[in-house]
Order: sequence, then structure tokens, then C-alpha cells
Amino acid sequence: MPPTGPPPDWTRVEIAVPRPADRLPGIAMAGFRQRVPAVADIAMVAHPSVTLLVDLSETDGLAYRAHGRHRQGSFVAGLLPGELRAGGRVGACLQIRLGPVAAAAVLGAAAELSGTVVSLEDVWGRDAGRAEDRLRAAASWDERFAIAAEMLARRPEARRVDPEVAHAWRRTLAGRGRTRVDGLADEVGWTRKRLWSRFRSQLGITPKRAARLVRFDHAAHLLVAGHAATDVAARCGYVDQSHLHRDVKTFTGLTPAAVARAPWLAIDDVAWPAPPHPPRSLSRSVIGPR
Repeated sequence: MPPTGPPPDWTRVEIAVPRPADRLPGIAMAGFRQRVPAVADIAMVAHPSVTLLVDLSETDGLAYRAHGRHRQGSFVAGLLPGELRAGGRVGACLQIRLGPVAAAAVLGAAAELSGTVVSLEDVWGRDAGRAEDRLRAAASWDERFAIAAEMLARRPEARRVDPEVAHAWRRTLAGRGRTRVDGLADEVGWTRKRLWSRFRSQLGITPKRAARLVRFDHAAHLLVAGHAATDVAARCGYVDQSHLHRDVKTFTGLTPAAVARAPWLAIDDVAWPAPPHPPRSLSRSVIGPR
């Protein structure tokens, strides 16, 4: 069944995050549990990460709708997933955000997942069911976060991203999408064509598209914070308000006003607090900043 019903009442949702010392570079996690069972329907807003949503419900559970298809259970949304709604009668779920560099390392599918929404089983195979069972049986959110971190860390290294591509991604994030591709190519000592080709083949998105996504993410959070669309457009480097409107429509299928009311973004500061600096490293150095 497709998700139906209103957005969740966040006062009735328990939100848990890993302790600062346990947070991992390039990976962010948050746990959600409905204190009072209720049906929810949430528009998932595009984010510059590959997102895993793991269903921990005992019955019914998570449902999602993307690209005209309705499916049930845990799923993985790549970069630029398009219009995506998730909900159902979800008792609890674990959301994991993987920066595309980390996603390439632990999933091996950052590029292939771009523009798609697939079941967790499609990505992890039989490991998906075993992961759900272990996480569901855990006694606390701290235990679940530890289990998830262990599972991610012990996966065989799937794909290494060039240091130059990882640097370009980090610079795009740091510049909030306003860093020019020519400048990034100069920084890593590559031609623009080589950076464009390697970035796209390894992360599944062009440097320019990545910059647009990161800039949109910054704009979306400003909209939710109550800033006027005209002010957001100017602060984020859009030509004008209509330019902002086009990007919002492209990434979400929504208007800026609808994004400003997006329930998922409304609790971002709680669910995704700023990581400590410097973060604790995983055993493999390939999982760098998202």
C-alpha cells in the first residue's frame, strides 16, 4: 500500500542520534520511533547523500512511493531520487545518510544508484534481512547505532574514489555549491574534462549537478528556517527567485513554499546535529568526509 495520511506529529516521535564520540566521517545516522502508532506520509526532500531507510517495525511497516511505483520495506535512495514519499504505519526506523564517497566504499553503488530508489535487499542481498533482524532485536538506539557502524565498517571495500574526486566533493560541500568546476579542476591538477568524467563515473553525478544539489540543500534549509524566497535566492547565488523555483521543482517536484513546510526538514537540527571536529575514523581510510 502507498503511504497515506498526514505528516507525523514530531512531538510524538522519539528521535535518537549517536553520541558525538561514536559518529563516523561521511556517515550520519538517526533513529525514529513513534510513541503512539499512527499512519504518516512524508515527502522526502533531496539531500546530498545516499540514504538508507531501514524498517524496524514489527508489523505493517514502511511503505514508499517513487517513480510511479509503490513498495514496502527498507529502501535505498540514491542522489537525485526525484519525487519520493515514505510513510505507512511505521513503529521505528533507522535512517543512514552516506556521502557519495562513503557510499562508493561501503555499497559500491554510489554511481549506479543516482536517480533511483531501490529496496535494501537489491543492494545488500541476504545481508539486508540479517541486518534488519539484528537491528530490530537491539535493546537500545545506542546498540543499534553500534551494530550499524560495525556492519558498514566490516563490509569489504567496494570501490575506491580518486582522492581528486573526493577533494572536489568536499570543496563543493564547503562552498555550498558555489565553487566553479574550472577552479576545482585547477586545484587537483586535472583538466575540466577529466574531472567531469571521473567525478561522474565514480559518484554518479556531474560536478555541476552536484553543486546544484548542494546549493539546493542549503536553500531548502533556509526556507524551512523562515527566510523569504527572494532572500534565499540572493544568499544562495541564484539569479533570481524564479531560478530558485526551477531548481526546487527539479529536485523535489514541489514549490519553495511546500519545501518550507517539509516535515522532514523541520527536525533536521535534532536528527542531524553538526558532527564533531575532527570525527572518529573508521578502520578504513577510504570512508572520508561525505
